[in-house]
Amino acid sequence: MWGLRKGLLLFQIAAVLLFACDPGPKGTVLQVVKTTTELANNPLNIEKTSPRFGWQLLGSENGAQQSAYQVVVSHSSSNEEAAIVWDSGKVSSSQSQLIPYQGGSLINGERYYWKVKVWNEEGISSDWSDLAFFEMAPYELEKEAQWIGAITRAESGLPTGRNYHQPDMRRKENKAKWAKVKPLAKQSIQLRKAFETGKEITKATVFISGLGHYELTLNGEKVGNSEFAPLWSDYDKTVYYNTYDVTERVENGENAIGVLLGNGMYNVSGDRYAKFLISFGPPTLFFHMKVTYADGQEQVISSDDSWKWSASPITFNCVFGGEDYDANLEQTGWDKAGFDDQHWKSVVLQQAPQGKLRPQQAAPVLIQQQYDIKEITEPEANTYVLDMGQNLAGFPSIKVEGERGQKVKLIVGEHIKDNGLVGQGRTGGPHYYEYTLKGDGEESWQPRFSFYGYQYIQVSDANVPGKEQQEGRPTITEIKSNFIYNDAQEKGTFESSNEIFNQTHWLINNAVKSNMQSVFTDCPHREKLGWLEETHLNGPGLFFNYDLTQLVPKIMQDMADAQRENGLVPNIAPEYVVFGGDFTDSPEWGVAAVVLPWMYYDYYGDSTLIREYYPMMKKYIDYLGTTAENHIVSHGLGDWYDYGEHAAGYSKNSPIALSATSHYYFGVKLLKKAALMLQRGEDYREYGRLEEEVKRAFNDKFFDPVTSQYGTGSQFSNAVPLFLDMVDSTDREAVLDNLVQDIQNHGYRLTTGDVGNRYLYQTLARNGLNEVMYKMHNHYDTPGYGFQIKFGLTTLTEQWDPRKGNSWNHFMMGQIEEWFYRDLAGIQPDPAQPGFKHFFLKPQLVGEMTFVKATYESIYGTIGSEWKKKEGSVQFLFDIPANTSATVVLPMAKTAQVFINGSKAEHTNTVTKSEHPSHPAYTLGSGRYSIEVK
Repeated sequence: MWGLRKGLLLFQIAAVLLFACDPGPKGTVLQVVKTTTELANNPLNIEKTSPRFGWQLLGSENGAQQSAYQVVVSHSSSNEEAAIVWDSGKVSSSQSQLIPYQGGSLINGERYYWKVKVWNEEGISSDWSDLAFFEMAPYELEKEAQWIGAITRAESGLPTGRNYHQPDMRRKENKAKWAKVKPLAKQSIQLRKAFETGKEITKATVFISGLGHYELTLNGEKVGNSEFAPLWSDYDKTVYYNTYDVTERVENGENAIGVLLGNGMYNVSGDRYAKFLISFGPPTLFFHMKVTYADGQEQVISSDDSWKWSASPITFNCVFGGEDYDANLEQTGWDKAGFDDQHWKSVVLQQAPQGKLRPQQAAPVLIQQQYDIKEITEPEANTYVLDMGQNLAGFPSIKVEGERGQKVKLIVGEHIKDNGLVGQGRTGGPHYYEYTLKGDGEESWQPRFSFYGYQYIQVSDANVPGKEQQEGRPTITEIKSNFIYNDAQEKGTFESSNEIFNQTHWLINNAVKSNMQSVFTDCPHREKLGWLEETHLNGPGLFFNYDLTQLVPKIMQDMADAQRENGLVPNIAPEYVVFGGDFTDSPEWGVAAVVLPWMYYDYYGDSTLIREYYPMMKKYIDYLGTTAENHIVSHGLGDWYDYGEHAAGYSKNSPIALSATSHYYFGVKLLKKAALMLQRGEDYREYGRLEEEVKRAFNDKFFDPVTSQYGTGSQFSNAVPLFLDMVDSTDREAVLDNLVQDIQNHGYRLTTGDVGNRYLYQTLARNGLNEVMYKMHNHYDTPGYGFQIKFGLTTLTEQWDPRKGNSWNHFMMGQIEEWFYRDLAGIQPDPAQPGFKHFFLKPQLVGEMTFVKATYESIYGTIGSEWKKKEGSVQFLFDIPANTSATVVLPMAKTAQVFINGSKAEHTNTVTKSEHPSHPAYTLGSGRYSIEVK
């Protein structure tokens, strides 16, 4: 018997070795990894009636491809056949992303489990994937609970409206309105509810929205790890709720729910620095908890008038102004079972926010990194300034010892004044954090509902680590700087032999992270507003670096919520404050509503945003048409912050009308493309005509056929029509020559701004002028990224010369990230096969650089592109995910000798020669390739 088993075992081993060693796809057994539903890992709150599934594949050999798949969806994690709700059967297809569910109706609020197996090109099947799950959003959740708090809006005295910008608050009538606000209307409160369980629990789920922000505890332990939940929105249109599985947290017997509420953007009511004042109402809570028992019975705990509230130890909180905490007001055990709350007050039922209650599907904001003290100075007696080494968005956390009633005040900022103290004059002040000790040993504290952009922390009249300890003062035993940003996972890496470019990549991404919060903010201190132009002008860099599958749909919802009845998409979304004029209506900002869905499609192959927001896109383009005269749009900010001797701000180097009209054209062009996708024939024909008319009007107005220049002949004036293909083919070369000549005339320095940078950079790159790009950026002068590095900054600034600007933490000028990935590394999506099912690898050798290495984790897997110069040859290393292919274009002459994985290119399996007029080009199947060119 053992001999038979041994023989069978040897046969199996031999079979495995045969498959493992056989070259080519025939022997490649595929492995399914990284399953997703709606591009997310095990998501809750799916609203789509037909969720879409995706997976990545691993194969041991080059050329690994999927030929078929089978998806099974079940109502149970067991293998019971009766629980299956959909079995796709074996489907002959190479599609491995965005596979729609095609079974019967899914039940709201229920969890489903699914798995998939695939077949390779030779019909060999994989194992089943690990079991994944998704959960459907509950139906009409707003009917399940009431909004509760300490005071009603009617009693609060809070004004309504969005016109309370800083200058407006100088008017007596506005000051008088806000002076009438009752203190309770802006106070942080804590709410509690006790409940009992007595049977075995199979599932317990919490649905919660605490506005502006909340912290939830169950039996004294925090639920979730997010900061500033839920994400910001226009609360008159959309209110987000979060979902938590708390099955393991619920105890048999008595339990207690605790919720701490703060103001956030929901209730900005001043008293310290605030960019604007706005209130949707006093702090408020929506809570619904569903407990399911093993016997099938359910218990519901919801927010209603049975809850109680008390003032919290947070005595002041404002998202702009900071936060104060008095530890002497703590009530030990307030959020645990058995607490005596007889002195607490009964909650009041509040009017629900006007916005629709939606599940938050975008990632939360988290504490992502912490920094210790790097250096301490003492500019004044008993006043210390702590350099935490990194400019960031966040807040400090402290451990402190001292006597009851002693205070620690932390003033934060990103720059130091001439007197050595922390300055907030450029970023908005006063903003600070103050902690009052209770005096019972080491105490730990951090703010919960406010953050700021800072690098330095100023402390007075307190002992700090590493300095002489004096009696009679509180002693800070530990202080950390907490870097917070959205938990959109990093998906890209870039490094090169050029240290300026490496540091630039690091600098820009520190600024991106600082401003990747609930929205893409302009800065993490002064405004914290979602200015829209940066989402599309920096879009490719954002997509290469981060997983935006969930955050970009949220940004699109913000834009839709902000859209006016007349079709205008304002410059900021959510539009918490109405600035008016060009700061509300600039086409370069509003056109993000049309451009961003297409970028999403290019990177993820998902047309959902184009389909869902087509009415918004159309309405906006139609609005711009009403502002045009003979198809020329003349309003807006133009190439904001363009560079020159002039003060930064409105476009000075280039005509504003040229900028506005070119972006109007850009929107029309993409809308026509969307109409074709959606088979809207009438719209396609209408916007096709409009596209030609706007292009003709633009050229008639701005092009000088004598000089072959557009507008003022500035870099922006010539770059944007070249990028958008608005230039007649007979004039392209001359216009491009003029663009390069202007760059040379400025000593290979740019004159573009926030808007023009991308068009300038990519016009050069896409026309084979990467050496010009290299010269423009390989220096330590201003304008340039190198100057900011030499200046000692750790985040990208608002202005090329940080000595002249305000914020030192803006990412709006970070458009070079696209060049790093798309051109130096050469990783480019294929518009004909979006989502990187097929893509291009077109690396560029520039300047004195000796190597470039980049990776991008696409939805199919990690794409790698690396090149390095060797004596007499150049080596390229490419990684192409399983079930994808790439066309490689090498930056060499067609006569060059090309060796792929040690063999001449024409003798290599999984390689097909591609046609290119001037360079060697090949289409490669999946796998790793080492290419040497001599």
